[in-house]
Order: sequence, then C-alpha cells, then structure tokens
Amino acid sequence: MKIRVHCYSGHRVDETPRSIQFDSLVVAIKEIQDQWIGPDHRYFKVMGDDDAVYIIRQNTISQNWELTYFRQAEGDRKK
Repeated sequence: MKIRVHCYSGHRVDETPRSIQFDSLVVAIKEIQDQWIGPDHRYFKVMGDDDAVYIIRQNTISQNWELTYFRQAEGDRKK
C-alpha cells in the first residue's frame, strides 16, 4: 500500500519518519522501534499515536514509501 510519510530532515533528506498519511488520516509516530537497510529499501518499524505497529519502507531510488505491515493496538482488537 502506497502511503505518504512526513520525515525529519537532519543531515540528510528524509532522515527519520515523523508521521504516516493514509489519504486524509495522519498518524503521528511516537516511537521508532527498529530500522534497517535492505539492498534497495530503508525499513522502519514504528508505533503510531494510535498504538498500532507499522512497518514502512522507502525505495532508495524512487523515494516512494509503502506500508508493508500493520498490527492494530491490543485494546482495539475485538474479543
């Protein structure tokens, strides 16, 4: 799923993600839990202000972002 990611730009452009935008919904990132680099993508495992966990990746060539994983918050799951 393609998404829009707003990033903090420090020493380099798009250094770390600050929020994820899905159409009109914006989820602020409250914690970066992990990050790693693949051959052609940068990955971030983050927790949003909705307490859901997301794995997002950025194509290092096109600079496009995608959502690759989503787990809703524990309290939001129906029993």
